[in-house]
Amino acid sequence: MKHAHLKTFDKPDEVREFPHGRLELVNIDGATIGRAVFEPGWRWSESVQPLAKTKSCEAPHFQYHISGVLRILMDDGDEFDCVPGDVSVLPSGHDAWVVGDEDAVVVDWHGMIDYAKGK
Repeated sequence: MKHAHLKTFDKPDEVREFPHGRLELVNIDGATIGRAVFEPGWRWSESVQPLAKTKSCEAPHFQYHISGVLRILMDDGDEFDCVPGDVSVLPSGHDAWVVGDEDAVVVDWHGMIDYAKGK
C-alpha cells in the first residue's frame, strides 16, 4: 500500500436490501467490508434464504457486533447470542435472527461479498 485510503459507511459503494434489513458494502484497497443492519423480525431463513436458495447460510463470517442481539443457530445444534462488543467467527452452516426490539448491527470483514446477492 502506497497511499492512505478512507471510506465511510455513510456513503457505501453498494447497498443490498432484503426483508427487515440491509447490507452496506465498502470496497477499499482490494477488500470488501460489510455493515449489516438487521431489524427486529429479521431471520436469515426467512429474509435471505429465498435469495441464497441454500438450506442454511453458507457464508462464513468474521464480525464485530455493534448493537442489538443476534442469536445464532449452527447446523450442528450449537446456539448462542452475540451482543454489542462481541467478535464472532461463524463457519458456513447456520441460521440467525434478531432477539428483541433493537436493530442488530454488525461489521463483517469476511463473507459479505456475495451475501444477499441472489443466485
